[in-house]
Amino acid sequence: MLSKGQKINDRYEIIKTIGEGGMANVYLANDTILDRKVAIKVLRGDLSKDEKFIRRFQREALSVSNLSHPNIVEVYDVGEEDGQYYIVMEYVEGKTLKQLLNKRGALTLPEVIDIMTQLTDGIAHAHESYIIHRDIKPQNIMILDNGTIKITDFGISVATNSTQFTQTNSVMGTVHYLPPEQANGKNATIKSDIYSLGILMYELLTGSVPFKGDNAVEIALKHMKEKIPSIRKQNPLIPQSVENIVLKACAKNPRNRYDSVREMNEDLKEAMNKENEKKYVYPYPENDLEETKVITPPPKPKKTVEKPTEEELKEENEEIIIEDKSKNKIIIGLVITIVVILGLVLAFAFALMGRKVEDVRVPNITNMTVEEAILELEKVGLNYTTKEENSSEIEEGHVISSSPKAGSKLKKGSTVTIVESIGGEYYTLEDFTGKNYIEIKTKLEMYGIDVSVEKKYVENPDEYKGKESEIIDQAPTFNKEEETILEKGDKVILYIPDIVDVYPDMVLEKWTIEDAQAFADEYGLTLDIEEVPSSEAEPGTIIGQGRPAGDTIIEGMTLKVKVAIDESEDSPIGGLLPGGDDNNN
Repeated sequence: MLSKGQKINDRYEIIKTIGEGGMANVYLANDTILDRKVAIKVLRGDLSKDEKFIRRFQREALSVSNLSHPNIVEVYDVGEEDGQYYIVMEYVEGKTLKQLLNKRGALTLPEVIDIMTQLTDGIAHAHESYIIHRDIKPQNIMILDNGTIKITDFGISVATNSTQFTQTNSVMGTVHYLPPEQANGKNATIKSDIYSLGILMYELLTGSVPFKGDNAVEIALKHMKEKIPSIRKQNPLIPQSVENIVLKACAKNPRNRYDSVREMNEDLKEAMNKENEKKYVYPYPENDLEETKVITPPPKPKKTVEKPTEEELKEENEEIIIEDKSKNKIIIGLVITIVVILGLVLAFAFALMGRKVEDVRVPNITNMTVEEAILELEKVGLNYTTKEENSSEIEEGHVISSSPKAGSKLKKGSTVTIVESIGGEYYTLEDFTGKNYIEIKTKLEMYGIDVSVEKKYVENPDEYKGKESEIIDQAPTFNKEEETILEKGDKVILYIPDIVDVYPDMVLEKWTIEDAQAFADEYGLTLDIEEVPSSEAEPGTIIGQGRPAGDTIIEGMTLKVKVAIDESEDSPIGGLLPGGDDNNN
């Protein structure tokens, strides 16, 4: 952690911490050369020696530095100093969409259309620059007071022409917005961002995410299996054209989604002008849905039989000698019916004879790589589809079995399901101490491990200031001499420091009134300002505080501070800040 007043590259002076994450910490700083506030993202110290995280961090810097768009946070500088990797970015004064949703719930339809139009315009620009964001969520989107949207945190973004993707990277991102193909272990594409945009739009319209669960795995499975709930059932006032945008963006099958974010952006611009639009129907089957939408096949061409001519009927009537004319009519009708049925039967029989398909046997593809198995099936004229299963016996990427099984007789052109191994469902225990508990908890839950987080007493709470989210102990404990294997259902406890926030010494640290106000806003305190003329202290600095340093901070309390003013001037501060007194009483 960096402290107030510390400088990076002898240029960026740290003001305060404004955000913490599993990968990096974000600070508000002052650019002493250009005299402007900037946000600096610094790779966490415990990760600065990990080449994987360094590459990911540098990838973010490279990705975003090439983007220039009014709805994307601008990058000013990147670098490394004494082993600290940092990115200097535009400082955005506003709130996140998550904060706005927490405060207001569902937004109005015009607000949602405006936000999503800006957002899709920014993401479309990133895609056109060959950058996939891969972590679109309301926490990563800022909204300024004037309504402008700013997309932040391209920390797990990937260049679409990159040739290296890993299993770990492919499922990164927040699970509530995770596309089904990534939840299934597939690589991210531009259509993955489109899915996340659709989930975000759903949340803006309804005030909540569509899929919830007790753990990350349960939610990921819902993304793969369950249909997205109808927005119009929750709010019938929302036009069908707007719901269609969400339906199309959130399709399980990527083929049913928009081909580009730009296309989604155009639909958003026109959504309010479309009346009586029909509900969007997926043109392709939705993968992995329990209730798959069946596309009605086109009607088969009817077999036709020519009706007998009048002359033929006349000849037929002459051959049938019946005294009762009414009986004659019945027999004629029966004859015509029999002729039609015989014609249909004969036509169907000839069709079957002409369509006789060669029988082939399913080859044994067990233990082959998926690519090898596909070639074997294609050799004998069979189509294929794939699904994945865990296996501790079959190597990852190889075939566990096929359905139908090897040796089964099928018609040429039939489809065989290849069951691909994704490895055993287990996890090797690591040393989690010093790591962010949120990141580790999410990671373990993806393996089906039951994770609980508990606070643990620490003797020196001051040592853990700013490290409230770091793991200080774990159960089971890590033993580098003995490998511990965790399986689905196993329990892990992560311990974090049991500390409380306390008041700093504002006088000793020479805080300004702006610092005190920012502190009060952060902890939900009411600031009561008393102005005191002083010839010794610099005007605007704190010379006294009502609650002593080291006292526990309790949200909602009042913090009284004394601020120095020039003896020769009248209250330059009181009328400008909350709690000030224009009469200087």
